[in-house]
Amino acid sequence: MASTSDIKNGLCITHNHAPYQIIEFLHVKPGKGAAFVRTKMRNLNDGRVLEHTFPSGAKLDDIRIEYRTYQFLYNDADGYHFMNMESYEQIPMGKELINAPGFLKDGMECMVLFHADEDRALSVEVPQTVVMEVTYTEPGMKGNTATNTLKPATVESGEEIRVPLFIEIGEKIVINTADGTYKERAK
Repeated sequence: MASTSDIKNGLCITHNHAPYQIIEFLHVKPGKGAAFVRTKMRNLNDGRVLEHTFPSGAKLDDIRIEYRTYQFLYNDADGYHFMNMESYEQIPMGKELINAPGFLKDGMECMVLFHADEDRALSVEVPQTVVMEVTYTEPGMKGNTATNTLKPATVESGEEIRVPLFIEIGEKIVINTADGTYKERAK
């Protein structure tokens, strides 16, 4: 059992008979009345986000979880398929249970969150940054680095992001998967 003082980003709990992962939280101590914790949680069964407020000191039923490294293989009508690197076991996951499905590449290693007691896959976390090649963008302008102007570009996974004006087709760039933004040129 955990309490509201144990709440942090990534904590997994059982709420309303379903597994949830805390995405955001805020401890609030109003001038009048009791303190409380306002949370934003993601349902690990269907990916929906729920906002819930817990009174200060409330008991939470936490879940034992494990992270395991899996390799992304492919996606089809059944979902996105991942393979365990040690046992070669394959599991399909729904698109809604992956934090950034638009940035998956064949062979990419991802962390799969497992319910330790039930040995069941709950969600997939793509690495925080990925290196991808730009497959299409408008022609770049050399020397145009002084402004913060961005243009649309398509990367090898088919996802469209905004990049600076000097980026050209064929360049490899680093992308932040949390918000899908350009970070820098790959070295």
